[in-house]
Amino acid sequence: MVVGFSAAQAQAQAQNADHRQAQVEGASHTDIDAFLKLMTRAEKVGQLVQRMGGRSKALNSRLGPEELDRVRRGEVGSYLHVAGAGPLRELQRVAIEESRLGIPLLFSMDVVHGYRTIFPVPLAMAANWNPDAARLHAEIAAREASAAGLHWTFAPMVDIARDPRWGRIVEGAGEDAYLGSRMAEAQVRGFQGGDLSARDTIMAGTKHFGAYGAAEGGRDYAGAEAGERSMREVYLPPFRAAANAGTASYMTAFNAVDGVPTTGNAALLRSMLRDEWGWDGLLLSDWRAVEELMAHGVARDRLGAATLALRASVDMDMVADVYAEDLVAALESDPSLEPLLDEAVRRILKVKRDLGLFDDPYKYHDSARETEVMLTAAHRDAARRIAEQSIVLLKNERQVLPLARDAGRIALVGALADDALSQLGSWRARGDAADVVTLRAALEAAHPDVVYASGAASRSDDESGIAEAVRAAENADMVVLAIGEDYDCSGEARSRSSLELPGAQQALFDALEATGKPVVVVLTGGRPLAIPEVTERADAVLAAWLLGVEAGPAIVNTLFGANNPGGKLPVSFPRATGQVPVNYDHLPSGRPADPDLSKDTARYMDAPVTPLYAFGHGLSYTNFDYGEVRLSAAQIPAQGGAISVTIPVTNTGPVAGDEVVQLYMRDPVASVSRPVQQLRAFARIALDAGERREVMFTLTSDQFALWSLDDDWLIEPGTIELMVGSSSDDIRKRISFEIAGTATGSIAPAAIASGVSVSGE
Repeated sequence: MVVGFSAAQAQAQAQNADHRQAQVEGASHTDIDAFLKLMTRAEKVGQLVQRMGGRSKALNSRLGPEELDRVRRGEVGSYLHVAGAGPLRELQRVAIEESRLGIPLLFSMDVVHGYRTIFPVPLAMAANWNPDAARLHAEIAAREASAAGLHWTFAPMVDIARDPRWGRIVEGAGEDAYLGSRMAEAQVRGFQGGDLSARDTIMAGTKHFGAYGAAEGGRDYAGAEAGERSMREVYLPPFRAAANAGTASYMTAFNAVDGVPTTGNAALLRSMLRDEWGWDGLLLSDWRAVEELMAHGVARDRLGAATLALRASVDMDMVADVYAEDLVAALESDPSLEPLLDEAVRRILKVKRDLGLFDDPYKYHDSARETEVMLTAAHRDAARRIAEQSIVLLKNERQVLPLARDAGRIALVGALADDALSQLGSWRARGDAADVVTLRAALEAAHPDVVYASGAASRSDDESGIAEAVRAAENADMVVLAIGEDYDCSGEARSRSSLELPGAQQALFDALEATGKPVVVVLTGGRPLAIPEVTERADAVLAAWLLGVEAGPAIVNTLFGANNPGGKLPVSFPRATGQVPVNYDHLPSGRPADPDLSKDTARYMDAPVTPLYAFGHGLSYTNFDYGEVRLSAAQIPAQGGAISVTIPVTNTGPVAGDEVVQLYMRDPVASVSRPVQQLRAFARIALDAGERREVMFTLTSDQFALWSLDDDWLIEPGTIELMVGSSSDDIRKRISFEIAGTATGSIAPAAIASGVSVSGE
């Protein structure tokens, strides 16, 4: 709670307000340079300080008298772990009316996949391959968060992740730079809208700039070894796409890239992000990351850490108070830092101006609006629809799905079927387990004859409940088995050395499968799992991830066919932990992997050469036929060229469904070895039974550029192969064209969105 003030304090601050008004008279609140002239060095440093207002589970708990005095003295620029229109209005009032200059505060929180209405975790949302859905989720999250007094979210997380052992894979869009770029820009536009000063938008905080997702061995916070080409072509494109979409802020990564911690990496942040890309927004450190420059071994002390971070152009220090306590000393010892301080303050004041906080600092603090917009029926409906789109049908042997409404008795087994908390995933903001409709609740409401048995907890080795689950299966007509990982198996600091099913869940599946009853597996979790023993013997498998407040209805609608699953995998599923990384867009080898063990090729001798499920995989309750591909030209120029690729797609099955049409490219002969496939366009289209539509992708020559040996984007002459299909391993049509001449590009190809149009027939 924000503590009130005595009458004496109020009188003193009223006098101070009059003095402040006289000082700033003639200087517009939007005149940042005028503010800089009025600010003391200490007040400037204060703008660079972000402090904790509480804990993630105890918001506002630290906003006592001592903290409010910091605000009065101008020692704080932002707070995180705060929320609530009422309490934050009072905190903002102190900043506006009782500090010398009346500069407003920024209030922030990790609103990653919803504020109160919790949507599927980001990896699941990427599985819907629908940027419009990602944008809608962000719009709703911004609407709710802004009503709760927040200005800023630390999302989207756009780190490319190719090692599913990394716990934070759940927070991003998976393994592919192009898909990740489309999801990044969609969410930035959803959070920020067309007008950042509108009261229902918030500032995006795209994270974690660098190559955090490339952490060695999938160990969170570990360093990454990534060359310039892989940084430019794989890890940075989603960040570039976010910049193109107008992200107002970035957060730096915890880890080091090639030995240089990102938070102190001037070449990456100042030279590339700011100078080369021309981005001039607010750059924030991650939690205590400035302080951690000492642990990385690149700063001797806190003064050195503050100097490194400021030189790298990190504008704000999250909670470590290194800037607050040591930056003044750094400035005194090195006057060359003074203009860098002014640059940082200028950028912070600019975002506060762009948010409209100087014009109306209280517009985010309407308690009536806060009550009205939370968890509305429309928001829940959007959460259900997006959850349905996120479900991926991995296997459907003998078309056991969809279930008939008269399917008889269903044995629902698995602790995860009744685990409301897990469906909220990690970074659940103000999500409440009481708001979640679980699979058990939804199935029991939809079907008249359901018997439930937990069987085995998601992480326990206790097998004592398996016998009860077997009895339930033996007395039922079929089994729906919810297994996988709970919410606490993925997320920050939740890396795992094993991707196999945790606990006794494999034993539970084995026992149920042995009953001979049909088994439909609902796979829950925030990462790909290595489950060949399950997928080989289960009758059907749905990748249902962690789907948010409407998880149960979305899954049940899919089980019974009211929703025809159209999701596709945004990341490959390995056969075993030791097979990772198994991303689809790997480089070719001089001895390409061959199934024949008698040949010496790039493969493991104890595993197939293919993943368990490939990037882009996802089945449907219907079938789709691809017609002949047409190109608009046989050749395009390297400079300013464009080509259109048209493909007719027909739903040849009995029911309506969604298909994600995927376009891949390959440059077979180039100056540097190129990936065997690269996604360059996709479109999720809805087709009624028997309906035929044409999808046209338009690509520019810049989208065929590579990072050259001369450290620049280069478009080379030669053949480009195009592949159109339903997944990276289900290519239906191939065609090629020529690029004539040579040109230099200006941007990462994966960051460029292809044009897409769909026409009906």
